[in-house]
Amino acid sequence: MQTDFLNTSIEFVKGVGPQRAAVLKSELGIYTVSDMLYHLPFRYIDRSKFYNINELNDDMPYVQLRGFVTLVKSFGDKRTSRLTAQFKDDTGTMDLVWFQGIKWLRDVVKAGTEYVVFGKPALFGKTFQIVHPEIETVEKFNSQPQGEFQAVYNTTEKCKSKGLDSKGILKIQRTILTNLPPALQETLPQHFVASMKLLPLRNAISNIHIPSDAALLNHARMRMKFEELFFLQLGILSDKAKRDEEHKGFNFSVIGNYFNGFYKGYLPFALTDAQKRVIKEIRQDCGTGKQMNRLLQGDVGSGKTIVALLSMLMALDNGFQSCLMAPTEILAQQHFNSITEMLKDFPVTVRLLTGSTKTKERREILEQLQAGTLHILIGTHALITNDVKFNKLGFVVIDEQHRFGVDQRAKLWMQGNIFPHVLVMTATPIPRTLAMTLYGDLEVSTINQLPPGRKPVKTIHQKEASRIKVFGFMRSEIAKGRQVYVVYPLIDESEKLDYANLMTGYDNIVRAFPLPNYRVSIVHGQLNAQAKDYEMNQFVKGVTQIMVATTVIEVGVNVPNASVMIIESAERFGLSQLHQLRGRVGRGADQSYCVLMTADKINPTAKHRIAAMVRSNDGFEISEMDLKLRGMGEIAGTQQSGNLQLKIADLTKDQQLLELARKTVIQILADDPLLARPEHYLFKKGIAKMRAPKIDYKKVG
Repeated sequence: MQTDFLNTSIEFVKGVGPQRAAVLKSELGIYTVSDMLYHLPFRYIDRSKFYNINELNDDMPYVQLRGFVTLVKSFGDKRTSRLTAQFKDDTGTMDLVWFQGIKWLRDVVKAGTEYVVFGKPALFGKTFQIVHPEIETVEKFNSQPQGEFQAVYNTTEKCKSKGLDSKGILKIQRTILTNLPPALQETLPQHFVASMKLLPLRNAISNIHIPSDAALLNHARMRMKFEELFFLQLGILSDKAKRDEEHKGFNFSVIGNYFNGFYKGYLPFALTDAQKRVIKEIRQDCGTGKQMNRLLQGDVGSGKTIVALLSMLMALDNGFQSCLMAPTEILAQQHFNSITEMLKDFPVTVRLLTGSTKTKERREILEQLQAGTLHILIGTHALITNDVKFNKLGFVVIDEQHRFGVDQRAKLWMQGNIFPHVLVMTATPIPRTLAMTLYGDLEVSTINQLPPGRKPVKTIHQKEASRIKVFGFMRSEIAKGRQVYVVYPLIDESEKLDYANLMTGYDNIVRAFPLPNYRVSIVHGQLNAQAKDYEMNQFVKGVTQIMVATTVIEVGVNVPNASVMIIESAERFGLSQLHQLRGRVGRGADQSYCVLMTADKINPTAKHRIAAMVRSNDGFEISEMDLKLRGMGEIAGTQQSGNLQLKIADLTKDQQLLELARKTVIQILADDPLLARPEHYLFKKGIAKMRAPKIDYKKVG
């Protein structure tokens, strides 16, 4: 009976009906009573507190006032009409303004009546006003149960047009809660609820919509947040446990001549402690007989490539081939150049395969690959075409993996019954909360040290007024034999955005740095691949001193001689992107600089970002700040955002709760990796529900 009630179409709840139900479904994805109960408030208003008009200021959020309407006026015709009311209390006078629903409001808002008004105050001239306030008579306000805290719900303009503003949604929630069974069926086992000291579900649902007091509201929110994060982690880690059970991996039991010979005789520099720790983690993974899936994150220049190379040599010691896949030809070429340089005079065969590889050379590479005489293959998407077949692929390295789709990556290891070990690398430091969610099915290794001798990049903020000074600094660095990047956010002029753009900037730089003393390259996304490669290679070879580019150079360009990164309109970039761009310099022994150019006036959020960049070179610190400033949606990106559509938990604020949920899940799966025990039935049911597609119950039957 209880299940039937929760699965009842929202249309049949008192006060909803067919029209409102249609809007709730199309606008908010609410189909059933259960969906409505889980449409959770995003904040609460303290309805016990009243403000005086003389206490208002422009920075206040929503406020509640009590006073008399003294005058009501309507203006304009049907298209431009508005209704204004003068509102007065013992301390002052303000205006209430409405632009919609005026026909109805003329009958509701009457001069000489005492009202409770709620809304966001704003200063208009010298007078405060609230636009579209909630308003009801004091008599009606006192007759309703208010509670100390009133829930506020996300809604839309279309919902509001049907009376489904936040208050309208709360009214429906009250109706549902009145009819909700006293002992609501738990989504978590009773023993688990008791051991974790969580509120029972019925109590939590009730208090999250209509809180009895602040303490119960906090307990209710904690219960709902924990449950959401728990099932998120349970889904991720149970998939991993299942995969570990089902997917056998090659057992790298030998550390032999390839690994030891290179390590002792050819290693170009001493490894940092962080690199040694990561190599040890990879060796342990590859010796378990299960497929390794490990994420290796480390700042630009932290030495991920040498870790990947030593791992591939370990595969070779055990008789296996390896491959390294990069998202661009430039990055693949750089990996090939650096790895072949380190392996020169060492008996390992390495080849490069990209879309530009000539037919004859490609045929030769494929023959060597199938014969097993090719040990390491480096390339781009060209590695995942159907004719690329390995003799014995045992280790896969994927660089900047977020640029590849899941299906693309899978093609590399769908060539046999036993899957190769996978090492995913990224130079974009990932906040811990994201690592536990977006990459929660991977083991995570972190290189948090830079090689000794690396000088931190000096970051400077300069405004447009200092343009001539910045040009002078560029000339002085070029005079020392250095090279300079100048990066722009736009390619063409924008009528709406007053920002420097690439083409105008290029023209200005060519005028300021004329031939024959200076040569300038230009690279952007609208160039074809051949032109882009030519321009990039001119800069790599040192033929040009200045590279004017868009963020196409964010990943993969390695020019040790480049010592200056100028980022134009830096206020337009996110923190992580600024940090990635900064990582293009500081790769040689010389002191390098990053100059953040902004307009003379920028908004407070941009100021925080710029100040953070000037203050810190730590990519992990930068990534945490970026998450706090921009939030989950923008950081995650559309590719993975489907995994993170959280209703109440906030990964920027609930890190401790996430860690508790993950730790709890790990303990459960350690004893029951497939959740086969009867007492874990609700856990399996919760995962299934989380993944189930939305059903329109009206269409069933």
